[in-house]
Amino acid sequence: MKFLFNTRTAPYVFVLPFLITFAIFFAYPVFSTVQMSFQEVLPGATRYIGFENYEKLLNSHYYRAIYNSLLYTLLTLIVLIPLPLVLAVLLNSKVMWFRNFFRSVFFVPALVSVVVAGTIFRLMLARSDEAIMNRVIGWFGMEPQTWLADAKLGMLALVILATWRWLGVNMIYFLSALQSIPNELYESADIDGANAWQKFTKITVPLVKPVTIYVLTISVFGGLSMFTESYMLWSGNRSPKDMGLTMIGYIYQQGLEQNNMGLGAAIGLSLLGFTLVLNLVQLKIFGLFRKEE
Repeated sequence: MKFLFNTRTAPYVFVLPFLITFAIFFAYPVFSTVQMSFQEVLPGATRYIGFENYEKLLNSHYYRAIYNSLLYTLLTLIVLIPLPLVLAVLLNSKVMWFRNFFRSVFFVPALVSVVVAGTIFRLMLARSDEAIMNRVIGWFGMEPQTWLADAKLGMLALVILATWRWLGVNMIYFLSALQSIPNELYESADIDGANAWQKFTKITVPLVKPVTIYVLTISVFGGLSMFTESYMLWSGNRSPKDMGLTMIGYIYQQGLEQNNMGLGAAIGLSLLGFTLVLNLVQLKIFGLFRKEE
């Protein structure tokens, strides 16, 4: 056992649990997925079929899944970055009443199961004239809508559900960043005659940039990996005209529902490629590849 206390071998011993875990739960599954994407996987038998699975990707269902996932991700980024930041600024203000109460209220939806939330939203958006959303828009003189039978309204429903669920989580991230900004900076700005907008754009936004990048990164990942929300809203993975089909939903549909694990693996690898490209572009735009001066 002396080698465990050797200054040369001890570091390797300490990192060994991580290496084993990484190899079993990440490296091996990725390798198996790559291998499976070139196979036809049947019960009890597999055979190599080359690039046939990748050739099968080029179809209308795949294109629709890509479009839905990218559009959903874009819309959630537009909503779930600026809105939580503004709310965090308001709830961080000393003049705001019941700050702790509102922080709790905004965070509570994150504690609700997405299955329960999706079921409730499906009932709220039902075709019936007595459904909650149709009654609400009826108060403004609008006609009842078939929310989950229209592509635009269906996407709006998904974005509303995502906003309701994740607004409080992102707000907490921004609150933690705001509380780390020294008050002296705002006091100096007050002395120089800066107004609230100038302090927000010149002090707050630049200093919360690291958290903004983090929220952006997890939002991109969350948008591209969305599945349960769509599955619950349409009571399954087959929405009208694929208006709710996402990349993860297409993997589930092909890999599990139709027992085509090879095609499912190919779809998953293409999603991995999309995610890596988007994150690399994001890191490039924000200059995180540059060395600090």
